[in-house]
Amino acid sequence: MLMIECPWCGKRDETEFLNGGEAAFHPERPEDLSDEEWSAWLFTHENPKGPLDEKWFHAFGCRRWFVAQRETVTHAITRVWTMEQYRAEKGDDA
Repeated sequence: MLMIECPWCGKRDETEFLNGGEAAFHPERPEDLSDEEWSAWLFTHENPKGPLDEKWFHAFGCRRWFVAQRETVTHAITRVWTMEQYRAEKGDDA
């Protein structure tokens, strides 16, 4: 069973969480994107073998979003950030 560390609630069972996909922030002005750019943002994902930053929602806990870095080979969670911490560290384009 995967244990996920919520930045606010601590380690909890994976069944308390919903995965929100890659930790890419929503484009600031999506209306300025071409159809191809918008489609790529929605449907094209990195899917690396190794560490991947993902958005997670603590649905059966504090009901907050955060970012967790998950090792895609072992599924181990290696780091977590609040959304604010992640944006500050990775920048607005993360």
